[in-house]
Amino acid sequence: MGDFSSFTREVREALGKKLCAAFLSNGYKSAVYAPFAADAAKLALDMIPAGASVGVPGTVTARQLGLIEKLEAKKCVVYHHWDPSLAAEGRPERLMSENSADWFVTSSNAITYDGKMVNIDGTGNRVAAMAWGRGSVLYVVSVNKAMPDISSALARARDVSTPANALRVGSQPPCAKIGHCVDCKSPDRLCRAVLILERAAFGRDNHVIIVGEDLGY
Repeated sequence: MGDFSSFTREVREALGKKLCAAFLSNGYKSAVYAPFAADAAKLALDMIPAGASVGVPGTVTARQLGLIEKLEAKKCVVYHHWDPSLAAEGRPERLMSENSADWFVTSSNAITYDGKMVNIDGTGNRVAAMAWGRGSVLYVVSVNKAMPDISSALARARDVSTPANALRVGSQPPCAKIGHCVDCKSPDRLCRAVLILERAAFGRDNHVIIVGEDLGY
Protein backbone atom coordinates (compact mmCIF):
# COMPACT_ATOMS: atom_id res chain seq x y z
CA MET A 1 0.00 0.00 0.00
CA GLY A 2 2.94 2.33 0.50
CA ASP A 3 3.72 4.99 3.08
CA PHE A 4 0.77 7.41 3.10
CA SER A 5 2.82 10.10 4.85
CA SER A 6 5.38 9.95 2.04
CA PHE A 7 2.61 10.61 -0.50
CA THR A 8 1.55 13.69 1.46
CA ARG A 9 5.13 14.95 1.62
CA GLU A 10 5.50 14.46 -2.13
CA VAL A 11 2.35 16.46 -2.87
CA ARG A 12 3.38 19.22 -0.47
CA GLU A 13 6.83 19.41 -2.02
CA ALA A 14 5.30 19.80 -5.47
CA LEU A 15 3.09 22.64 -4.23
CA GLY A 16 5.95 24.19 -2.26
CA LYS A 17 8.22 24.31 -5.30
CA LYS A 18 5.41 25.79 -7.40
CA LEU A 19 4.94 28.51 -4.78
CA CYS A 20 8.68 29.25 -4.69
CA ALA A 21 8.73 29.71 -8.46
CA ALA A 22 5.75 32.07 -8.21
CA PHE A 23 7.40 34.22 -5.54
CA LEU A 24 10.65 34.41 -7.50
CA SER A 25 8.72 35.57 -10.55
CA ASN A 26 7.10 38.25 -8.37
CA GLY A 27 10.40 39.85 -7.42
CA TYR A 28 11.42 38.06 -4.22
CA LYS A 29 15.19 37.77 -3.93
CA SER A 30 15.02 34.15 -2.81
CA ALA A 31 12.34 31.52 -2.31
CA VAL A 32 13.22 28.03 -1.10
CA TYR A 33 11.29 24.98 0.01
CA ALA A 34 11.95 23.27 3.36
CA PRO A 35 10.25 19.89 3.89
CA PHE A 36 10.36 20.11 7.68
CA ALA A 37 10.27 22.82 10.34
CA ALA A 38 13.84 22.06 11.41
CA ASP A 39 15.02 22.61 7.83
CA ALA A 40 13.23 25.97 7.72
CA ALA A 41 14.85 27.09 10.99
CA LYS A 42 18.31 26.21 9.67
CA LEU A 43 17.69 28.08 6.41
CA ALA A 44 16.57 31.16 8.34
CA LEU A 45 19.58 31.06 10.64
CA ASP A 46 21.95 30.63 7.71
CA MET A 47 20.41 33.63 6.00
CA ILE A 48 20.53 36.11 8.90
CA PRO A 49 24.09 37.15 9.80
CA ALA A 50 25.44 37.02 13.34
CA GLY A 51 25.06 40.32 15.18
CA ALA A 52 22.18 41.59 13.03
CA SER A 53 19.17 43.24 14.61
CA VAL A 54 15.98 41.25 14.02
CA GLY A 55 12.36 42.25 14.50
CA VAL A 56 9.88 39.48 15.24
CA PRO A 57 6.21 40.54 15.42
CA GLY A 58 3.35 38.40 16.73
CA THR A 59 4.18 35.44 14.52
CA VAL A 60 3.42 32.00 15.93
CA THR A 61 5.47 30.34 13.19
CA ALA A 62 8.76 31.98 14.21
CA ARG A 63 8.19 30.90 17.80
CA GLN A 64 7.33 27.34 16.83
CA LEU A 65 10.70 27.26 15.04
CA GLY A 66 12.45 28.60 18.15
CA LEU A 67 13.94 31.42 16.10
CA ILE A 68 14.05 34.00 18.87
CA GLU A 69 16.24 31.85 21.12
CA LYS A 70 18.33 30.59 18.22
CA LEU A 71 18.96 34.10 16.89
CA GLU A 72 19.90 35.35 20.35
CA ALA A 73 22.36 32.46 20.63
CA LYS A 74 23.85 33.74 17.37
CA LYS A 75 24.40 37.12 19.07
CA CYS A 76 21.62 38.82 17.12
CA VAL A 77 19.67 41.60 18.81
CA VAL A 78 16.06 40.44 18.73
CA TYR A 79 13.18 42.87 19.22
CA HIS A 80 9.78 41.32 19.98
CA HIS A 81 6.82 42.87 21.76
CA TRP A 82 5.68 39.50 23.16
CA ASP A 83 8.64 39.67 25.53
CA PRO A 84 7.10 38.85 28.96
CA SER A 85 9.58 41.18 30.67
CA LEU A 86 8.43 44.15 28.56
CA ALA A 87 6.43 46.77 30.49
CA ALA A 88 3.31 48.20 28.82
CA GLU A 89 4.90 51.63 28.47
CA GLY A 90 7.78 50.12 26.51
CA ARG A 91 5.55 48.46 23.91
CA PRO A 92 5.31 51.37 21.39
CA GLU A 93 9.08 51.76 21.21
CA ARG A 94 9.54 48.00 20.87
CA LEU A 95 7.10 47.90 17.97
CA MET A 96 9.11 50.63 16.24
CA SER A 97 12.35 48.75 16.87
CA GLU A 98 10.87 45.60 15.33
CA ASN A 99 9.97 47.44 12.16
CA SER A 100 13.29 49.27 11.80
CA ALA A 101 15.57 46.28 12.46
CA ASP A 102 18.09 44.94 9.92
CA TRP A 103 15.78 41.96 9.40
CA PHE A 104 12.06 41.48 9.90
CA VAL A 105 11.01 37.83 10.31
CA THR A 106 7.35 37.01 9.94
CA SER A 107 4.87 34.61 8.39
CA SER A 108 1.70 35.25 6.39
CA ASN A 109 -1.97 34.59 7.14
CA ALA A 110 -2.39 33.25 3.61
CA ILE A 111 -0.58 33.06 0.28
CA THR A 112 -1.85 32.37 -3.22
CA TYR A 113 -0.73 29.84 -5.79
CA ASP A 114 0.54 32.71 -7.98
CA GLY A 115 2.73 34.19 -5.24
CA LYS A 116 0.73 36.86 -3.44
CA MET A 117 0.74 37.54 0.32
CA VAL A 118 -2.51 38.27 2.18
CA ASN A 119 -2.43 39.54 5.76
CA ILE A 120 -4.79 41.08 8.29
CA ASP A 121 -3.70 43.03 11.38
CA GLY A 122 -5.33 44.66 14.36
CA THR A 123 -2.53 47.07 15.34
CA GLY A 124 -1.02 47.31 11.86
CA ASN A 125 2.62 47.01 12.90
CA ARG A 126 3.17 43.75 11.05
CA VAL A 127 1.60 44.77 7.74
CA ALA A 128 3.42 48.12 7.96
CA ALA A 129 6.79 46.37 8.07
CA MET A 130 5.79 44.01 5.26
CA ALA A 131 4.95 47.00 3.08
CA TRP A 132 7.71 49.38 4.14
CA GLY A 133 10.09 48.01 6.73
CA ARG A 134 13.64 49.38 6.74
CA GLY A 135 15.55 46.12 6.50
CA SER A 136 15.31 42.79 4.74
CA VAL A 137 12.10 40.81 5.18
CA LEU A 138 11.95 37.04 5.64
CA TYR A 139 8.63 35.23 5.32
CA VAL A 140 8.38 31.68 6.68
CA VAL A 141 5.09 30.19 5.52
CA SER A 142 3.74 26.64 5.62
CA VAL A 143 2.05 25.17 2.56
CA ASN A 144 -1.25 24.70 4.40
CA LYS A 145 -1.70 28.48 4.08
CA ALA A 146 -1.63 28.34 0.27
CA MET A 147 -4.94 29.14 -1.42
CA PRO A 148 -5.96 29.33 -5.09
CA ASP A 149 -6.62 33.08 -5.27
CA ILE A 150 -7.00 36.36 -3.38
CA SER A 151 -10.65 35.74 -2.49
CA SER A 152 -9.96 32.37 -0.86
CA ALA A 153 -6.82 33.73 0.80
CA LEU A 154 -8.81 36.57 2.37
CA ALA A 155 -11.40 34.06 3.53
CA ARG A 156 -8.67 31.96 5.13
CA ALA A 157 -7.19 35.00 6.88
CA ARG A 158 -10.60 35.98 8.28
CA ASP A 159 -12.07 32.56 9.05
CA VAL A 160 -9.01 30.56 10.11
CA SER A 161 -6.18 32.87 11.19
CA THR A 162 -8.11 35.64 12.92
CA PRO A 163 -10.30 33.57 15.30
CA ALA A 164 -7.27 31.58 16.47
CA ASN A 165 -5.19 34.72 16.92
CA ALA A 166 -8.03 36.40 18.82
CA LEU A 167 -8.12 33.55 21.32
CA ARG A 168 -4.32 33.58 21.56
CA VAL A 169 -4.27 37.23 22.65
CA GLY A 170 -7.30 36.94 24.92
CA SER A 171 -9.64 38.88 22.64
CA GLN A 172 -13.33 37.96 22.25
CA PRO A 173 -14.71 39.13 18.90
CA PRO A 174 -17.65 37.08 17.57
CA CYS A 175 -15.39 35.00 15.28
CA ALA A 176 -13.56 33.61 18.31
CA LYS A 177 -16.87 32.25 19.62
CA ILE A 178 -18.46 30.90 16.43
CA GLY A 179 -15.38 30.05 14.36
CA HIS A 180 -15.76 32.29 11.33
CA CYS A 181 -15.89 35.96 10.36
CA VAL A 182 -19.17 37.89 10.54
CA ASP A 183 -17.68 41.30 9.63
CA CYS A 184 -18.37 42.49 13.16
CA LYS A 185 -18.21 45.94 14.72
CA SER A 186 -16.91 44.58 18.00
CA PRO A 187 -14.33 46.71 19.86
CA ASP A 188 -12.29 43.48 20.06
CA ARG A 189 -12.24 43.09 16.27
CA LEU A 190 -8.77 42.16 15.01
CA CYS A 191 -9.54 42.58 11.28
CA ARG A 192 -8.58 46.23 10.96
CA ALA A 193 -5.73 46.55 8.45
CA VAL A 194 -5.55 44.39 5.32
CA LEU A 195 -2.44 44.14 3.15
CA ILE A 196 -2.21 42.31 -0.18
CA LEU A 197 1.31 42.13 -1.55
CA GLU A 198 0.97 41.42 -5.25
CA ARG A 199 4.73 41.73 -5.75
CA ALA A 200 7.73 42.14 -3.47
CA ALA A 201 7.86 45.73 -2.24
CA PHE A 202 10.57 48.05 -3.57
CA GLY A 203 13.52 49.18 -1.47
CA ARG A 204 14.55 46.03 0.40
CA ASP A 205 15.38 42.38 -0.09
CA ASN A 206 12.42 40.04 0.39
CA HIS A 207 12.92 36.33 1.03
CA VAL A 208 10.49 33.41 1.38
CA ILE A 209 10.84 29.99 2.98
CA ILE A 210 7.96 27.64 2.21
CA VAL A 211 7.61 24.82 4.76
CA GLY A 212 6.07 21.40 4.17
CA GLU A 213 4.92 20.98 7.79
CA ASP A 214 1.94 22.91 9.19
CA LEU A 215 2.98 25.97 11.19
CA GLY A 216 1.12 28.91 12.69
CA TYR A 217 -2.55 29.66 12.13
